[in-house]
Amino acid sequence: MENNDIVAFGDLLDRSIANNDKEFLDRISVRDYIIKAEIGAFQSERGKKQRLRISVVLEVQLNDNKKYDDVDKIISYDTIIEAINKQLSIERINLLETFSEKIASEVLTDFRAKRVFVRVEKLDRIPGALGVEIVRASKAIGSFQSKTKLQEAAATSSVPLVVLIPNDIINSDNLPLWLDGLVKSKKPVVICVEATINSSVSSENKLVQRRIDLLQIEQNAWLLAGKDERCVVINSRTELDWAIKSGQLSIWAPSKIVLDAVDKPLSTDAIELANWFSQSISDANISVLGKKIINGYENIKSITDFTYL
Repeated sequence: MENNDIVAFGDLLDRSIANNDKEFLDRISVRDYIIKAEIGAFQSERGKKQRLRISVVLEVQLNDNKKYDDVDKIISYDTIIEAINKQLSIERINLLETFSEKIASEVLTDFRAKRVFVRVEKLDRIPGALGVEIVRASKAIGSFQSKTKLQEAAATSSVPLVVLIPNDIINSDNLPLWLDGLVKSKKPVVICVEATINSSVSSENKLVQRRIDLLQIEQNAWLLAGKDERCVVINSRTELDWAIKSGQLSIWAPSKIVLDAVDKPLSTDAIELANWFSQSISDANISVLGKKIINGYENIKSITDFTYL
């Protein structure tokens, strides 16, 4: 079999050898690691787990510490397993391509790692397997940062002020004054809102009702954005990271981040969502405009006068 055939269709270890370009490197492999996870871009894949089969071959620089027989001086198999489990624990992932990139990026952060081969397959979608394979070298690190790294980046810049604006303020004549106060705070601000008033849509299905509740909140986010051009609706962590760094006055549309989260908020109550959201971005400060007492949330302060911002 020619090298090109091995590269395209061969066993991972054979492909690694075929690609080696005569550079001698040690290899660590985890093969046919099967784990259940919620993953996939289709609605039919949400709310349930499916089997994944994961194989990783990691090429590392020649090990000069073999004679010491010391696990602390080598890249262990556990490094690969931990990288896989870490990425699944951070947030829900839609694409196998994204998952593969995240695994590769994680294991290549070790300076001894030179190149990695990653194969991820879904085992429950068809009678066979659906999958992707990627090859990444250490110089390609950086395209995919985990949420934890985004949190660390946010922590080194301005910590955002998360503010819940109730419907009575959104619909009041004083809304521009409150927004003026938020802008004058000189902090990046992320606004959370309640659901739209007088919504009568409901479902007995809990998962469906969660989606309805989140969409009602998003409707209100867009209504608020329509009242003041300074407000920009955001719904992804990429937008959030940019908004924090740029000091943008943002309104959080929660569906994507909530549904993609591994540890989802307990309810879609506005206070619960705002509190969960603030904790997910480096324990940002959280306030509620116009309300004096928020029972059960000692970390949330009430602001009754926009001049205090």
